[in-house]
Amino acid sequence: MMNAVTDTDPTKATATETVLSVDAMGGDSGPATVVAGLSFFLKKQPDAKIILHGPEDELAPLLAAKGLTDNVTVHNATDVVKMTDKPSKVLRSGKNTSMWSAIEAVRAGQAQVCVSCGNTGGLMAMSMLRLRKAEGVNRPAIACLWPSHNPSGFNVLLDAGADIRADQDDLLAYALMGASYARNGMDIPRPRVGLLNVGVEEHKGRAELKVAHELIANAADVGDFEYVGFVEGGDIPSDRIDVIVTDGFTGNVALKTGEGTAKLISGLLRTNLKANPMAMLGALLARGALKALRKKVDPSGVNGGVFLGLNHTVIKSHGSADAAGVSAAISLAYRLARSGFSDKLAARVASAVSLAQDVRDETDVTS
Repeated sequence: MMNAVTDTDPTKATATETVLSVDAMGGDSGPATVVAGLSFFLKKQPDAKIILHGPEDELAPLLAAKGLTDNVTVHNATDVVKMTDKPSKVLRSGKNTSMWSAIEAVRAGQAQVCVSCGNTGGLMAMSMLRLRKAEGVNRPAIACLWPSHNPSGFNVLLDAGADIRADQDDLLAYALMGASYARNGMDIPRPRVGLLNVGVEEHKGRAELKVAHELIANAADVGDFEYVGFVEGGDIPSDRIDVIVTDGFTGNVALKTGEGTAKLISGLLRTNLKANPMAMLGALLARGALKALRKKVDPSGVNGGVFLGLNHTVIKSHGSADAAGVSAAISLAYRLARSGFSDKLAARVASAVSLAQDVRDETDVTS
């Protein structure tokens, strides 16, 4: 996800100090990986300031070893949200956790963006409680970037797992928010939006998909996006679309399948290119092309899902992210903070809510 706003001109950023709130706990590899990711990031952006949340006695030595004490302030938080914790438990007993502390820093205006590798359900539940959903948004969505053949190199996919349910109204809101993210985050003036289905024919799919298909089509002109209709799984990495809309269950399965396939291909390439001397010679000659391919399909390079539909920006990093992946998620947070993304999206969401109601009313009248 690091490349989400690569088209944003850094000179357009505000002059105010950029402060990011980072949850040091919750990742599969522990706080050492998060601190290593911070180190990578701060070498590229030494002007950034970080509020790091977690046990101070554990984090202080890690930061000192990396020489990060000037850029990073620790907010002591003794408890951790476990990956196995249910959102209801997190809300009842999570006030002393690093995740709660990281979100609270954004709510209090101490930082512009929150980043966490922790429990997705817990992070979304806390974010909705403390940061609140944008007015009129029923279900926030997680937007992630998918490698594609488009000039930008990526397509936007949402929802990637915020909520397994999504009715026709939710799918319409996702289309509007996804188009806004593509427009503001990737500088695509008129994004092309597709609705994921089991086929491109209009008679296929569940009832709510057929209704959403009509709603999104009716919203395209006023929403300033192009609706290409139903798309299939094979279209996700294509240059036919910029935004893929689906429910969180389907989107998360697609995302995890894509990541697993990328790792499989990378592993098979390594194994086969070391199989014999001729293969190793071929690998040496194609080293540049292979390096570019590995960078393109490496999930860590696009790590970080953006929560859309909240009053502030929250980024969910993969729990299994390595230091490079954590750095990518924090880089995305930095770029979004510098571009004023949260304010832009809030305005877009407000417009989207009004537009969605207008489209529903129009559809009700004509049906």
